[in-house]
Amino acid sequence: MRAASASPTTNASASLRNTNHFNFTSLPLSTVKNNNKKKITLVVVRAIQDRKEGVNEYNKESTAKQQQPLSLEDVNPVGLGRKSRQIFDEVWRKFSGLGQISRTTRADDKEALDALLIREGPMCEFAIPGAQNTTVLVVGATSRIGLIVVRKLMLRGYTVKALVRKADEEVLYKLPRSVEIMIGDVGDPSTLKEAVEGCNKIIYCATARSSITGDLFRVDHQGVSNLTKALQDYNNKLAQLRAGKSSKSKLLLAKFKSAHSLHGWEVRQGTYFQDAVASKYDAGMDAKFEFTEAGEAVFSGYVFTRGGYVEISKKLSLPLGYTLDRYEGLVLCVGGNGRSYVLILEAGPSADATQCNLYFARISTKVGFCRVRVPFSSFRPVKPDYPPLDPFLVHTMTLRFEPRRQRPIEGPAGVKQDLRSFKLILEYIKALPTGQETDFILVSCTGLGVEPTRREQVLKAKRAGEDSLRRSGLGYTIIRPGPLKEEPGGQRALIFDQGNRISQGISCVDVADICVKALHDSTARNKSFDVCYEYVSEQGRELYELVAHLPDKANNYLTPALSVLEKNT
Repeated sequence: MRAASASPTTNASASLRNTNHFNFTSLPLSTVKNNNKKKITLVVVRAIQDRKEGVNEYNKESTAKQQQPLSLEDVNPVGLGRKSRQIFDEVWRKFSGLGQISRTTRADDKEALDALLIREGPMCEFAIPGAQNTTVLVVGATSRIGLIVVRKLMLRGYTVKALVRKADEEVLYKLPRSVEIMIGDVGDPSTLKEAVEGCNKIIYCATARSSITGDLFRVDHQGVSNLTKALQDYNNKLAQLRAGKSSKSKLLLAKFKSAHSLHGWEVRQGTYFQDAVASKYDAGMDAKFEFTEAGEAVFSGYVFTRGGYVEISKKLSLPLGYTLDRYEGLVLCVGGNGRSYVLILEAGPSADATQCNLYFARISTKVGFCRVRVPFSSFRPVKPDYPPLDPFLVHTMTLRFEPRRQRPIEGPAGVKQDLRSFKLILEYIKALPTGQETDFILVSCTGLGVEPTRREQVLKAKRAGEDSLRRSGLGYTIIRPGPLKEEPGGQRALIFDQGNRISQGISCVDVADICVKALHDSTARNKSFDVCYEYVSEQGRELYELVAHLPDKANNYLTPALSVLEKNT
């Protein structure tokens, strides 16, 4: 399936150098300060006069060029498109330079200039509804992709904040003056609180500059985790100010902070075999759910019986007026020794157990504390003839441990692990609110183009960062581009896929365009995907049908491309 359309793509660096055509040195600064309306008129008139001089010079050059024979390059549509983008970039750079005067004017003067140059200027063609009410924090704003992302966001009317480690002269030169620069380190949570203040969304383009394990962990893993927590803390702060009415507020189902919070949870045990068979393999099982002196709610025990299991269960008691059909899944904050569990939901009329259906989803934990996200869409019926899960009818939750399907965890070599024993520390269980848009966009990588000697280390850190984002409870989009290329975007068809099967590179401009389009695309929420240029599979390796989509400014190619991909992968 192809959408054969193309669009001009903004060049990331074509307009950063030439400043000869506009000269404001002869404009009396005192006049600008005294009269706001006169200031705007004089600035525009002077800009037009200088532009006319530039046009005259251009006409002279054009006359000289007309005497030269035309070449194939002069009539090449691609070449003409690049030239048109360069001209547009140059004009936009000159107009954006007018903002320099606003640094010495009052706030109302700056607003007047913004109205003239942005809302009524050349950016209106790129404007996106709702962009003026959206603040985006770009992390890694000086990276190859980050610079283009910032530029595209500004053209579309977003309020942009850029997180950088240091605001030296080189950084200030690269970023537009209207961008709010925040100084901080993704590895230091204390520096991120101010950065996320007032932000609605985050685009994470940062990556470690070395293959040192410490740098990879700090930027690609811990940095993502720190920013997700900072954004969640800010959203929780807003929810408290709005008396819990925020659309991003989670619904607390259980919080284990005292011995009283364990009230209502029932510990049970059973076996998948019939009683006669079970007695033959009965080697014992036991479990307990208690609140320890350390202030932790611990579910622990062992299961030696073949086919046996232990579980804790409780009937849910939701606040008045709340139902789970308004939410998209559950998130559990747990700790322990890294075992896997089965989360079971019972749905139907609570007064009649015979009419109730059971639905299950398998979850994995890590050694230490982690958040586990479980979408309602991942629950499967225990019996094939059951209807799909309706969260509105859920009334009982069960957490089960069974020895089968347990996998050894990473640990010291030679240490034997007993997969029949477990320990799970529960902190809370919450319901995740349903959202239409993504909150956090992460630019990861596929591993292609990375040196073989450091590929494993890089991918391990990247995947850990992706995993922390998925578990966070935020609406996410994870983009894994192929090897990045420094070339214009919007010129070649793109392949969107899942499963680490792509083999081609992609332009930084196209990746930046995907990031910006994903901000308000409902099909991008909670999806991870690979993207690269269109290619033809090798003979004998046609494992799937390639679906190519051409980047296009007019038509949103992202929606049909992502609508066929799976969520929560």
